[in-house]
Amino acid sequence: MKTLQQSPLDPHFVQNPYAFYDYARAAGPVVFWEDYNMLAAFDAATIQSLLRDRRLGRAKPEHLKQPFPDHLKAWGLVEAHSMLDMEPPCHTRLRSLVLRAFTSRRIASLRPDIESVTAELLNTLPHSGPFDLIPTFCTQLPVRIIARLLGVPEEMSADLLRWSNAMVAMYQAGRTGETEDAAERASAAFTEFLTDFIDQRRSDPRDDLITELIAAEEHGARLSTDELIGTCILLLNAGHEATVHSIGNATKVLLDHKTSHNALAPEHIAATVEELLRFDPPLHFFTRFAYEDVDLGEITLKKDQEIALILGAAGRDPALYDAPRRFDPNRPAKPHAAFGGGLHFCVGAPLARLELQIALPALFSHFPRMRLAAPPCFSNSYHFHKLDRLIITP
Repeated sequence: MKTLQQSPLDPHFVQNPYAFYDYARAAGPVVFWEDYNMLAAFDAATIQSLLRDRRLGRAKPEHLKQPFPDHLKAWGLVEAHSMLDMEPPCHTRLRSLVLRAFTSRRIASLRPDIESVTAELLNTLPHSGPFDLIPTFCTQLPVRIIARLLGVPEEMSADLLRWSNAMVAMYQAGRTGETEDAAERASAAFTEFLTDFIDQRRSDPRDDLITELIAAEEHGARLSTDELIGTCILLLNAGHEATVHSIGNATKVLLDHKTSHNALAPEHIAATVEELLRFDPPLHFFTRFAYEDVDLGEITLKKDQEIALILGAAGRDPALYDAPRRFDPNRPAKPHAAFGGGLHFCVGAPLARLELQIALPALFSHFPRMRLAAPPCFSNSYHFHKLDRLIITP
């Protein structure tokens, strides 16, 4: 087994992790990533297999769990009720209740909202001079849409963004005491807001997802208040975080490659979005615990060991994709790992796809001569692969 070193904080890696992925895949494809002190899989076949292997899961084995420290009580309570870190039967019950409210019909009904918010945001953007597209457009659209979906007031968007950014920073490389303190404050404020808001919706139900989640039940069991709060925070955080990065990364790729506007035409946009998600996805690193020994060819993943599945590397695997380093909107469709897979396949994938399919054509139609005004800069925030800034000239 090969042991590799690569700091996730290294500036060259942050700006282009794909060179290391190619090296690691050729060396492994499963290697020991010393900086994370765990095995890591870099090839599409292993990643897709392990995403669906029931011998692995997101939940840490009970005998390995440690109580959350006092300075992370609020954050820990949210984490304890997040279905992202659960396995059956708890995960099955929670996810089925969420899916009962998060229907394809409800997502499809958001199309007019996405179109109207997109148009509104585009009309507020400057028409001359360079500006940063990330805070002015990429960030604003997803947070407003997920707020509308759940029924949270849109004027709360700034708070939602601040809380979410502080909480998801806990999963990024380089976590510090300051990171933890900020996440704890955000978790407490988020929980306090949602506790009051859920109480309001119990007495004054509306046509929104939070009301649906309150009403949803399976075999007579409804979501507890803690489960509602954990689920709403997960949906709010995940429902905008990855889409923000997807819109930013996608815009950069399209501009870098001087992509024809024909790729954004109605008959081609769905395929173009899938290629964008394959080529430069927002989430690159996702872990699983082994619940029993798992044979990985020359390597055995031992019971209780954690393994990293490098989702960002799966989309560049030459065993699955011809010329994987080339962005090709006409590429024949094949599965990718941008939304994960198996039991934890992203609940919000249909919404993310719809937002990308609407936002990208509208943006490039609004600014048909748009170009990069400065080299794009990726954030030092691995395991997310996201832009700090995207300076464009309309």
